[in-house]
Amino acid sequence: MRDDHRELRLFLHLAQTLNFGRTSLDCHVSAATLTRTVQRLEADLGHRLFDRGPRGVSLTSEGHRFSEYARQALELWRSYREEHPIPAELAGQLTVFATVTACQALLPDLLASFRTAHPQIRLDLRTGDAAAALARLDEGEVDVAVAGIPARLPQSLVSRTVAVTDLVLVTARDRPDPDLAGPFVLPHRGLVREAAGRWFRARGTTPDIACEPDGHEGLLTLAALGCGTGMVPRLVLEHSAVRDRLAIVPADPPPEPFPIGLCARRADLRRPLVAALWSLTAQPAAARANRNRAESR
Repeated sequence: MRDDHRELRLFLHLAQTLNFGRTSLDCHVSAATLTRTVQRLEADLGHRLFDRGPRGVSLTSEGHRFSEYARQALELWRSYREEHPIPAELAGQLTVFATVTACQALLPDLLASFRTAHPQIRLDLRTGDAAAALARLDEGEVDVAVAGIPARLPQSLVSRTVAVTDLVLVTARDRPDPDLAGPFVLPHRGLVREAAGRWFRARGTTPDIACEPDGHEGLLTLAALGCGTGMVPRLVLEHSAVRDRLAIVPADPPPEPFPIGLCARRADLRRPLVAALWSLTAQPAAARANRNRAESR
């Protein structure tokens, strides 16, 4: 079950502290997420809830009125839950975000034991650009995400590694004498683009970039058409419909390995549905990651 009262709790905490930084830290959300939460509430209500001036943050008259409503709403919800506790058998909906490749290569194994243990839980699966996964999770659009793990995860999020795959350089199979001279096809943004930047800096080179597609699938298509050499996770290459038209270009040193994890909001680990999934992915995460990495070679 989604926490439909998360925005009210964030608002009430901010109404008490009148400090965006303090509320962001205490509630384990990013400052940007907190700001967007307030903006959504103000847009829905049609009134400004906070005044932000040189002397700091203060509640408006509408903010005071809305805080009374929020407190009463949460108290009514608490009383209802005390009289109608959540059934022992978990039920509800869990929204999962993953790329198309992750859906095919990782989710069947990752979610199999969860589906067996909790058949009453409905899974709502969202797919999209890998670069947007953590932002959609942090903003509360989805409950969990399977995504690449950055070196520094936002404090509001937690992750558990479920696979490690190599990053490989690929080019059209019929391209004559492919090498690493370029041009290159690189993701427009995201962790793979950041890893590519570090790899080029380590080689002391500046890439000649021909194309910057949004997703890995588009990148592989452009590489297969001979537009340049691309960099993608091996896992993506192996599940691509154009893999037979591509060849891997040896790289020395190779790009760094790419960890993929199950990610959730730290505060949501207390929610029964998220906690149930998290507990079922706790076993041999490291062993599973190593196995996936070995299979991708």
